[in-house]
Amino acid sequence: MMQIRVGFEMEYRCPGPTPMILALNIHYSRASDLVRPDVLVTHPAVPVTAYRDQFGNWCSRLVAPPGRFLLGTDALINDSGEPDVVAPGATQTPVEHLPESTLVYLQGSRYCETDLLSDIAWQKFGDGPTGWARVQAICDFVHRHIEFGYAHARRTRSAREAYMERRGVCRDYAHLAVTLCRSMNIPARYCTGYLGDMGTEPPHGPMDFAGWFEAYLGDRWYTFDARNNTPRVGRVLVARGRDACDVALASTFGPNTLERFKVWAEEVAGP
Repeated sequence: MMQIRVGFEMEYRCPGPTPMILALNIHYSRASDLVRPDVLVTHPAVPVTAYRDQFGNWCSRLVAPPGRFLLGTDALINDSGEPDVVAPGATQTPVEHLPESTLVYLQGSRYCETDLLSDIAWQKFGDGPTGWARVQAICDFVHRHIEFGYAHARRTRSAREAYMERRGVCRDYAHLAVTLCRSMNIPARYCTGYLGDMGTEPPHGPMDFAGWFEAYLGDRWYTFDARNNTPRVGRVLVARGRDACDVALASTFGPNTLERFKVWAEEVAGP
């Protein structure tokens, strides 16, 4: 068992009142693990309303006032300290037997163009093993195919563009892997959240919200991470959806400038 301190700070400059929709709270599936809740704090203080979107993510609505506007949270969460589950025996479920709730994750979406990558997916993975081994083969391919670099970040890059350009950040790895899985009839969904450097060797890069994905095998969802391509410790889910479009951390409706952005996820000594 371990405890992880997670949180963020954002500072905006808004020329006028700016409505915002935020998907920045820890996912409801981890609510029972929270030791100190991730209460959203704003300065200046403004009314905040919360709701659950169609994917079950906690979202917040507010209107940022003109001028400097800060928002953030600082939470403490219990974690098992165990790495991501590995289940090599997990099988691929035939499409006709998949639960209806998974079917939306077989379809193409804004950043996951299954229609443009399906032929490539079948050429590369059609003759290989199915189930867990197929998803892992996809992760291995994506991990090798894309060159990681923060300088490569581009928020409009799609899975096909990541495949063609062969560079990107964690969300691009996830989008390409999700698209290839869906093309192979495996439901896959995009995830974002906190992932610190616990259990990894330095040097460590700058901290940001991480992107990974989940694939449906057998009768459950499993976590996969094509960027790191190894089971990790201390993953804290914030939101999941079809792709990054569904889990935008902050959607703003009006001109503004994000002047400061900081994220942390670090193990702390227990009580």
